[in-house]
Amino acid sequence: MTAQGRVFAYVRVSTIGQTVAGQLQEIAAAGFQPPEYRVVSETISGSIPAMQRPEFARLVDRLEPGDILVVSKLDRLGRDAIDVTETVSALSKIPVRVHCLALGGTDLTSSSGQLTMNVLNAVAQFERDLLRERTHAGLQAAKAKGKRLGRPKALSASEIAIAKEAIRLGEPIASISRRLNVSRATIARVRDASD
Repeated sequence: MTAQGRVFAYVRVSTIGQTVAGQLQEIAAAGFQPPEYRVVSETISGSIPAMQRPEFARLVDRLEPGDILVVSKLDRLGRDAIDVTETVSALSKIPVRVHCLALGGTDLTSSSGQLTMNVLNAVAQFERDLLRERTHAGLQAAKAKGKRLGRPKALSASEIAIAKEAIRLGEPIASISRRLNVSRATIARVRDASD
């Protein structure tokens, strides 16, 4: 499609039963003809951030300034707006042009692509804010119902009493921790709270 840079394609499906054939057809229909060795295919859940996907990470290592990366849809690049934004930002620093066919083949690193990314950034910030608000509201609701927040206690009240008595009698912390099936640090905290 262009003489300026090498063309790579990234195609992904979530499960083994799925096929990337449709994505490859879309890429070819858009006029991109990457050689087979520059088509990176991956079967991995979209919930995994792009840079943590083994094949995508290897692809990024192969990219050089001026290269073009083509994806059929935005969700191939990331699991959510935050991940897509971070992925495109990392690719633009190489710099690599990123074409998303679902957005009319827009290069996400171009001026119009940057506009798209700014909208995505706003959506990503909105998602982060909503998540923060929902988390805060959920914690407040749990507190109002009298639920104890945080990690559950390792020892019950009766086990704490047993540990305190064993400490008072001089039993080694390692022995008490084995008997109560907890870490030595847990018994040490019981000891320190008793002092």
